[in-house]
Formats: sequence, C-alpha cells, structure tokens
Amino acid sequence: MHIFRSGPIVLSRWRATWCLIGALAFSHVHAAPDNAETQRNRETVSKAFAAWAAGGQTFFDDVLAPDVVWTIKGSGPSAGVHRGRQDLIERAVKPLSNRLTGPIRPTVRNLWAEGDHVVIHWDGEATTKAGAPYRNSYVWIFRMKDGRAAEVTAFLDLVAYDQAIRPGQPAR
Repeated sequence: MHIFRSGPIVLSRWRATWCLIGALAFSHVHAAPDNAETQRNRETVSKAFAAWAAGGQTFFDDVLAPDVVWTIKGSGPSAGVHRGRQDLIERAVKPLSNRLTGPIRPTVRNLWAEGDHVVIHWDGEATTKAGAPYRNSYVWIFRMKDGRAAEVTAFLDLVAYDQAIRPGQPAR
C-alpha cells in the first residue's frame, strides 16, 4: 500500500513496470522461441550498447535495418512513427545531437530477450550546448529480423527531450 501513497512518480514507475512485464509476458502467443535466436538477438543489442558506451558512434547503423519502423510513444511534438533509419536520424536523432556538446553516454540498467524481441532499459546523459545537463531514461523494445531491428517501440521522457531540442531552452 505504501507505494500508492508515495507520489505520482513512484506510481508512474510502478505502472510502467507492470506494463513492461505485461508486454513481455503476453505480447505474443507462439511456440517457444529458439534459444540460439534469443542469444543472437541479445548479443547484437548488448554489444552495440557496449560499443556506444565505449565511445562508438555507429549504434543506429549497427543495429537498425535500413527500413526500420521506429515508434516513439507518448504525446507531444516528438511522439510518432519514423519509417526508415534515415528518417529517424534526420527527424529525431540529429535534432537532439545537434543541441548537445557530445554524444549521449548510455548506461544499461537491464536487458531482456526472448525470440525475436529484445527489451532494453537504459539511462542517457549528456550536456547541452547551453551548459545544462540532459538526462533521460529509456525503454526500447526491438523486434529483430535477420540480425537487425525491424521494428522499435521507444519510451522516454518526451518533456526532457523536447525541452533539450527547443532553441534557447535549457534541458531539465
């Protein structure tokens, strides 16, 4: 009961956790996944994040299929669907990276894989060109096909993202 009285942030995290658990447990009804496929998909995403954290700058080329469908969940001007890796980079990645002094530094919190799905929870930090910190927490759900992400559903704090890309606005 205490969790419900501790405020909207905890309640929001509680809901997000249960939504994620539900999505993982009940998203598809199919035969048991191939363990080799699960391991390959887990390693692809895990290695790409490790390379990114070590300073690599080819994450999107390494993981995404050229014709990926990337959906940013939420409301506001940045939510929506991007069709193709280049569309995602031009309309979502570059607007943020152009406002930062350097690349986002990812810290993986957890990674789950089953069959063709990989779910990763990670935190990102950077500094805006205005000198303010940019911090965000992400959950990306990948549907892998032939070693690349064919579909991605992304959850993040869109207020922090939108604030960082708005000219003249410091990030939260």
